Amino acid sequence: MTSIAIVGAGPQLGLAIARTFGSQGFDVALISRNREKLDGLVGTLTGEDITAAAFPADVLDRDALTQVLKDAAEKFGGIDVLEYSPVGTFGSTALTTPAETKPAHIQHEIEFQLYGAIAATKAVLPAMREAGAGTLLYTTGAGSIDPVPQVGNVNAAAAALRNWAINLHKELDGTGIQAAHVGIDVSIGTPAVPGFPTAQPEEISPAYWELHTTKRDQAELVFSL
Repeated sequence: MTSIAIVGAGPQLGLAIARTFGSQGFDVALISRNREKLDGLVGTLTGEDITAAAFPADVLDRDALTQVLKDAAEKFGGIDVLEYSPVGTFGSTALTTPAETKPAHIQHEIEFQLYGAIAATKAVLPAMREAGAGTLLYTTGAGSIDPVPQVGNVNAAAAALRNWAINLHKELDGTGIQAAHVGIDVSIGTPAVPGFPTAQPEEISPAYWELHTTKRDQAELVFSL
């Protein structure tokens, strides 16, 4: 039996990734802060004959995040794929340009993006090493690669996660474990900025399946139109 844990699961990309893997026989562990929203996603997936379960946790609470990943592994007999893509910037932190940025402006984003990803990885990687197989996927906006001044603090933290994920890919080479960064260079679902390219979640999610299956030697995939 195979399973995927989606950290930051929501009704857009998270649900699409769950459907992509679930349609291939994967059990799905959905992790985010809101139990009610998670239960709704579980209901949707169950209605599509995909086995899914909700595991509420805040990525800023390292102990809680570690525990729910352990709980998911116990329920599903292990975690074969970890996908990390929580979104919490708007309403939770001020957006600053590079010149305006103070250390505190980046600290929250570093905690949320990089430190949360590290904690999640440390919860699942030992079992993957023991099995000699597994996939670790980390999602950011493409500002981690080509930064935009208006969101300078967010881009800086995303770039740190990208750097760490690509370096992890190098470290795990030859172990049977794939680690990769996914950069999303489109708005998802609806345009965030007039004229900016937009893709539906279902158009993006197959890229994650490709990294898990046919592109295991690839450290990064940038989705663009």
